[in-house]
Amino acid sequence: MELINNIAKAHGGVSVFGGVGEHDLTDPAPATTFAHLDATTVLSRGLAAKGIYPAVDPLDSTSTMLQPRIVGEEHYETAQRVKQTLQRYKELQDIIAILGLDELSEEDRLTVARARKIERFLSQPFFVAEVFTGSPGKYVGLAETIRGFKLILSGELDGLPEQAFYLVGNIDEATAKATNLETESKLKK
Repeated sequence: MELINNIAKAHGGVSVFGGVGEHDLTDPAPATTFAHLDATTVLSRGLAAKGIYPAVDPLDSTSTMLQPRIVGEEHYETAQRVKQTLQRYKELQDIIAILGLDELSEEDRLTVARARKIERFLSQPFFVAEVFTGSPGKYVGLAETIRGFKLILSGELDGLPEQAFYLVGNIDEATAKATNLETESKLKK
């Protein structure tokens, strides 16, 4: 740690890349290192198993830059609401596994549906992955990303299937994909 601090002071910053086993985030060695970092990106095997790439866990990943005075109030509030929704979904996982989705309150069912859409909306069609996914790479600006999450959180997109949010660029593409999925479904009948 002292070496990292000395390098950072001498050169104005340092980037540290390290690997930690999935269940070892609370181990004293990584926890001590993480305390000195401005941001951490935690990859999740669970998200990768769902086919969601990048498999970045938004609940375990951190950034000291995510403050209203730095990113703006709208960005900050939207990020916090996304994290709260995902956290509540995580808390409900055991209940869902044991009792099923039908045993949840209407509010919790809405939270689960929105969280699943958020998870899929966090997937990104990478330019370099186009040959593997068949989906063309997309760049989506920050304002458009925030708009998409706000629409999901507000419930305006509750009628869309969660598949519509997977590997799309902006939220308008999710809406168009939902229309295509509905058309395909009708043609199969």
